[in-house]
Amino acid sequence: MKTGGKLIVEALEANGVDRIFCVPGESYLAVLDALHDSNRIRTIVCRQEGGAAMMADCHGRLTGQPGICFVTRGPGATNASAGIHIAMQDSSPIIMFIGQIAGHAREREAFQEVNYKRFFGDIAKWVVEIDDAARIPELVTRAFAVATSGRPGPVIVSLPEDMLTSLAEAPEALPYTPVETSPGEAEMHKLAELLGNAKRPFVILGGSRWSAEAKSRLESAAETWALPVGVSFRRQMLFDHLHPCYAGDVGIGPNPKLATYIKQADLVLLVGGRFGEMPSSDYTLLKSPYPDQTLVHVHADANELGRVYRPTLAINASPEAFASAFAKLKPEATPDWADETERLHKAYLDWSTPPETGPGDVQMGPIMNYLESVLPDNAIMTNGAGNYASWVHRFHRFRRFATQAAPTSGSMGYGTPGAVAAKALFPDREVIAFAGDGCFLMNGQEFATAVQYDLPIIVIVVNNGIYGTIRMHQEREYPGRVSGTDLRNPDFAALARAYGGHGETVEKTAEFAPAFERARASRKPSLIEIKLDPEAITPTRTLTEIREKR
Repeated sequence: MKTGGKLIVEALEANGVDRIFCVPGESYLAVLDALHDSNRIRTIVCRQEGGAAMMADCHGRLTGQPGICFVTRGPGATNASAGIHIAMQDSSPIIMFIGQIAGHAREREAFQEVNYKRFFGDIAKWVVEIDDAARIPELVTRAFAVATSGRPGPVIVSLPEDMLTSLAEAPEALPYTPVETSPGEAEMHKLAELLGNAKRPFVILGGSRWSAEAKSRLESAAETWALPVGVSFRRQMLFDHLHPCYAGDVGIGPNPKLATYIKQADLVLLVGGRFGEMPSSDYTLLKSPYPDQTLVHVHADANELGRVYRPTLAINASPEAFASAFAKLKPEATPDWADETERLHKAYLDWSTPPETGPGDVQMGPIMNYLESVLPDNAIMTNGAGNYASWVHRFHRFRRFATQAAPTSGSMGYGTPGAVAAKALFPDREVIAFAGDGCFLMNGQEFATAVQYDLPIIVIVVNNGIYGTIRMHQEREYPGRVSGTDLRNPDFAALARAYGGHGETVEKTAEFAPAFERARASRKPSLIEIKLDPEAITPTRTLTEIREKR
C-alpha cells in the first residue's frame, strides 16, 4: 500500500523523468514529501508558475521528452496557463500536474476551486483528473503517451488532495511506448516523381519531433537534390544556416526575395510544421485552403493534414522517419534549380549581415557581429517576444540542433525561464537569453532561480523604455497618438546584483564586448542591460520613418 503522492513519483521515475519544475503548494504536499526520498528526480523550485511552465516547455522542445511541472490549485494553475498556451501552439510535449481540492468539497466553489477540464479544455491536448490512486500508474503513463504522440502538446493532470494522501495498492508503473509514424513506399515514390517534374521547388521545415540525426539527414538530402530550404518562424535550429542550401527564415518579415520565390514556387515540401498565420504572412505565401503551389505536407499527426491547407500529397510521418526515408531518394539527373538555390543562399547571407550604423549611441549591428564571432556553435539562444528579437532571428546564424528556444506563439516573458531550463539541461553550454525591457519584467524573477541553482546564464535586456512592437504598430496606425506604450524601468543591472548575480549597463556600442567578457568571467548568472534608442525600433526603419510614412 502506497500513498498517491508516492505513486506519482514512482510513475515519473518509471517514465524517465530526471527533473521537475515547480512552485510548491499545500495541495500537493504528499508529492513533495515523496520527492524528498527520490534520488533520481531533481526538483527545481521556481518563483512563478508561468515561469515553471515555460521551463517545462523549454525542456520539452530541446529534448523531445515531456517537460514536467507541478503547480498548486487555483491561482497556481491560472498563472501557469501562459506556458500551457505556448506548449499547445508550439507543439511542445509537457505535463503539468495540478494540486486540486479534496473530492468532498467539489461543486461548492471551495477554496481555489477550478474545473480544469473546462479551464484548459481549448489550450491543452488532454486534461484528466485522477480520483483513484490505484489508477495513477495507468493515467500518468498515458499522459506521457498523449503528450508525445502525433502532434505533441501539453497534458494537464489534476490531483485531488485527498487522493494524494490516500493509500492504494497499484501495479508497478511501466514506461510509455513512443509511437512513430513512417512514410509509405508509394508516398515516397510519388514525392520523387513530383520533384522530378518540378522547376522551382522549395522546402520549409517546422514543428517539433525533430532530432540532431533528423536534421543531419535532411541536410544531406537537401544537398543531394540541391533543394533550397527555409525554416518556419522560430524553428531556425532545424537547418544549418551556413549550409549551401539554406535560404532563410520564413518568419515574421522574411527576406522579400525569399518571399517572392516561395510565392512563385511550383512545389512546396512542408515538413513537420503547420505553417500558421505568422510564418505564412497571413496565408499569403501559401494560400489557405488551396495553395497555388503543389503542396507536399509531411506531419506526424494525420489531423493536421488537410486542416489548413489541402495538400497534393499528404504524408503522415514524423520528421525523424521522413528524413530517414527522404535521404534514400536520389534524383535521376542534376536538378535544374541548383543555380537558384545558390542565389537564394547568397541572398540569405546578404540579408543576415547586420547594419553597422543606426540611431543613438548603441548600435545593435556591431553587437550582433561581436556575438557571432565569440559564441560557439552549440550556444543556446532563448527569447520571448518583441522587436528586439528580430536582431536574433535575422542576424544570428544557427548551426546546430537544440540551440534555440523561443515561443512561436509570440508570448512575452519566455527568455529568462527558458534560459534557466536550458542551462539546467546543458550546464557545459553557453546559454544567452534576449529580452526586451517589457519582456524581461514579465518573468524576470526567474533570474533568482538561476542564482539559487548556480546556473550562469547571460540575459541581455534590450531596454528602449517602451513596449516596442506595440509602439511600432501604434505609430503606423495612429501616428503621433502615443497611448499605453511608455515604460518607466528599474536599473536592471542593479536588480541583477540584488538577486546575487552579475550586472552590467551598456550605453555605448564599444562597452558591450568588455561587459560581455566580464559577465562570462564572473561565472554567475549575469544580466547586461543595453540602453537602446527607441528610434532603433527595427534593423532598417526608425520610429520616425514609420510614423511619417503614414
